[in-house]
Amino acid sequence: MKGKNANRYDMDMCSGSILRKMIIFAVPLMCSGVLQLLFNAADVIVVGRFAGDNSLAAVGSTTSLIGLLTNLFIGLSVGGNVLTAHYYGARQAKQLKETVHTAITLSIISGLLLTVIGVFGARFVLTLMDTPAEVLDKAVLYLRIYFAGMTATMVYNFGSAILRAIGDTKRPLYFLSLAGVINVVLNLIFVIVFKLDVAGVGLATVTSQCVSAVLVIRCLMKEREEIRIDLKELRLTPDKFRRILQIGLPAGLQGTLFSLSNVVIQSSINSFGAVVVAGNSAAQNIEGFGYTAMNAFHQSAISFTSQNLGAKKFDRINKILVRALAGAACIGLGFAALMVWKGSWFLGLYSDSAQVIEAGLVRLNLITSFYFIAGMMDVVVGSLRGIGYSMFPMIVSLIGVCGLRLLWVSTVFKMDAFHSPFGIYITYPVSWALTFLVLLIGFIVLRKKLAKKWRV
Repeated sequence: MKGKNANRYDMDMCSGSILRKMIIFAVPLMCSGVLQLLFNAADVIVVGRFAGDNSLAAVGSTTSLIGLLTNLFIGLSVGGNVLTAHYYGARQAKQLKETVHTAITLSIISGLLLTVIGVFGARFVLTLMDTPAEVLDKAVLYLRIYFAGMTATMVYNFGSAILRAIGDTKRPLYFLSLAGVINVVLNLIFVIVFKLDVAGVGLATVTSQCVSAVLVIRCLMKEREEIRIDLKELRLTPDKFRRILQIGLPAGLQGTLFSLSNVVIQSSINSFGAVVVAGNSAAQNIEGFGYTAMNAFHQSAISFTSQNLGAKKFDRINKILVRALAGAACIGLGFAALMVWKGSWFLGLYSDSAQVIEAGLVRLNLITSFYFIAGMMDVVVGSLRGIGYSMFPMIVSLIGVCGLRLLWVSTVFKMDAFHSPFGIYITYPVSWALTFLVLLIGFIVLRKKLAKKWRV
């Protein structure tokens, strides 16, 4: 699939310098992730500055719920990514083409299902989360508008996962750049000029998501034969659909479990009132920029490992893990240093309330100090998925992240000494560290198991 059919966006991950190619692959991913977060940040900053703290809290209080509802389906795009990269590395054109069409079809089905769930279930779930009464109506409105555009979000995520699998992280960046500009401009127009409040930021986000989805589909429709999308051929090929589910469903469930624990934590944070909710929302939004930068090495580990497994370049897999771990750790520690230095300034972008900034610093200082562990944890998960093990990380996450956090909230948090926002936030670094250690040990064991199989 190289030679005359190759193009300048592809990357051969199976030869040459791993670190150099990983950086080339990861940097556009970081920029893409940051731009995607800027959709949210623009929402939060504009609404916080021009519509007030209640509107800020309304938009922010939906973050964990959006993650809960979408992560299961976005996880399926990981299955599409792994399978596409595997067939690309193995040079199996027919299998690759069927995988691409199955993945895009699945993205459309996922988006439509999420729209139904989000639009009709918004008020019920937000009420269960104890969303403060003064922000509930606005949160419901924002969530319904956001989920109305969920098909576009899913199509973009699955489409960009396909491009990442062949080493292309540049074009998704270009698409998001254009969509991001549109989002920011529409935010300002809808909120400041037309006074649409949270509805305005929701409409701006949906519009930008539609733009990015159209661009990625148009790109895939113009690709070379083996990964070109033909709308008439969109269907679920049974064996490819089954394999995507085998890899992606555990990945999605893992993301859902993370989000479930975050929903429980958000519910606990909601009990401290709108000021703490607003501070938590702003800090959480800022943290996302550090996380998405580290997550680029998680994505790198998936694609590099999958391609090399397909090409039977088994000796490179351990090297890929080590370099990805180092990259994520460096990004995480650098981000922590920046937040220690300028955390108050960044929070001030979201709100000019001293109380909100103070509440946000409680979370920001603690979480970012240990953020590098979360990045390294995700890298190991990526390497495990890349070698075909997706169930194990899900189980570890169920116990080490979701289970531990739920146990903490139901026991320790109820004690007077820990019944505070800090008493909730401390569960994050503890669960990251324990889960990372178990995952790393698991990778070593499973990698040795595969080595024995390959020698047979």
